[in-house]
Amino acid sequence: MGRLFLMHLDGNVYSCKHCKTHLGLAGDIISKAFHSKHGKAYLFHKVVNVTPGVKEDRMMMTGMHTVCDIFCVGCGAIVGWKYEAAHEKSQRYKEGKYILERFKVSGPDGSQYWIAHDPHLVGSDADDV
Repeated sequence: MGRLFLMHLDGNVYSCKHCKTHLGLAGDIISKAFHSKHGKAYLFHKVVNVTPGVKEDRMMMTGMHTVCDIFCVGCGAIVGWKYEAAHEKSQRYKEGKYILERFKVSGPDGSQYWIAHDPHLVGSDADDV
């Protein structure tokens, strides 16, 4: 297989909660108003050290989107998803952007979030953007 090359980020870094691989910088967050089935999620302009999964259409709270899960290259854990395409014109700003689920990552200060047991969260998407 060969040696794994990981990008090291300087600054306020979000990392995989399992293996501590760097994933994104706090400065690259576009919005913290997103939700997933595990609770809070952040929309990032760019992330590193992830590999994309298979593209699929998913119905989310703001409509149909083509997305692919993103996996940490360090341990293989799913850490969020990438928006490939938005089927509604008003949602096209998400295309090419990434979601990191707070339950699956550690914050810049090392904090980790727990699963939100909120029964009305069904889809995954933004509250207000």
